[in-house]
Amino acid sequence: MNNTSASISKISYLVLIGFLALFLFADFFSMDWLDIPSSLLDMNTMWISIVLEAIPFVLLGVFISSVIQIFIKEETLKRFIPKNPALALVPAVTIGAIFPVCECAIVPIVRRLLQKGMPLHVGIVILVSAPVLNPIVFLSTFYAFQTDTSIAWARMGLAFFASLMIGALIYRVYGNRNVLHASHTAHSHNHHDDGGNKIAQVFQHASDEFFDMGKFLIIGALVASAVQTFVAREALVNIGTGALAGPAVMMGLAYILSLCSEADAFVASSFKGLFSSSSILAFLVYGPMTDLKNTILMLAYFKKRFVLGFLIVVTITVYVITLVYQTFIL
Repeated sequence: MNNTSASISKISYLVLIGFLALFLFADFFSMDWLDIPSSLLDMNTMWISIVLEAIPFVLLGVFISSVIQIFIKEETLKRFIPKNPALALVPAVTIGAIFPVCECAIVPIVRRLLQKGMPLHVGIVILVSAPVLNPIVFLSTFYAFQTDTSIAWARMGLAFFASLMIGALIYRVYGNRNVLHASHTAHSHNHHDDGGNKIAQVFQHASDEFFDMGKFLIIGALVASAVQTFVAREALVNIGTGALAGPAVMMGLAYILSLCSEADAFVASSFKGLFSSSSILAFLVYGPMTDLKNTILMLAYFKKRFVLGFLIVVTITVYVITLVYQTFIL
């Protein structure tokens, strides 16, 4: 896992350096002996614009996330959760809406909450809602879709109802069963260490999280710009406007790209006009709730059968809610 992550980091930053050099020195490179295709230059320009637009929101998100993880203890969150299983769902979503914690950082937090007695379905609601239902994600989505701000509001609404449904389904299927590994070997940071300088811990954690997210942003923007540059527009439109295929394709793309929720809206907005609004919303709701890197992290803390069940529940819920929205609201 560590070797794979390190390899991804090296590749992504080499790509970053290469494309930045191409962007800054394109005129120098475009000589008679080195004819750079215009399509590659177009792809490079699109990629740079996606990354540069997303970076300020990523920085803001990781910094606030780090402040929360260093200064707010899990016991504080548990005080706001009622004991009634149904009544506990809305406060759990509210916690997710208030605290902008990324999809990677939220997994160990939820694991600690479950270890301390929080009901399983409540912890899962926090896990799926925190990365998407927070002010930073709303602002980044609103900014990315300035020409159609309804996307930002729809994203929040669909994510809210999806989180409630996921929590209810998890409670129905698993109850309050123990789905954690009896012991785990995954590395976990102590975000509430009382020793040392907490301000320094905030900046250290924010720095680590930024560079961890950065590689996925670079790769995600690269894939998005490459698809739009080299895949025939007609093919994308045919897939993207399909009532059933469009949302499914965008959900699959969100899972593979593993973008951070503060930046995914900028990648999604680059598909505007090629994919339907419902397909883009499927991408924006599904990605923060589960993706490839999130699944790998969950496998370190949760039993494999539960992780598989969680993936099925989240996938079906988001897909169905997207189709309902597409059928009755759009």
